Amino acid sequence: MNTVHDAMSRQGLVRPREGRMLGGVCAGLGRRFGLDPWIARLLFMLILFIIPGSQILIYPVLWILMPSEQPQYATGYPPAV
Repeated sequence: MNTVHDAMSRQGLVRPREGRMLGGVCAGLGRRFGLDPWIARLLFMLILFIIPGSQILIYPVLWILMPSEQPQYATGYPPAV
């Protein structure tokens, strides 16, 4: 599973910590393709109406496969002693 997470991370497919509604899948896809998260959610819902059922399977699979965004820590400071 780590190799799938690593491959998705390298491609920029991560679920962001900010802007999530449910699992962050649409926000992550929107960020990857340069779309606002609301536009990605709207497109996801429109496709659900055009091809019913497929997204109900795709969303949970992407939720599992897309890694969560790692927190970014400030570096360059010496450790506190």
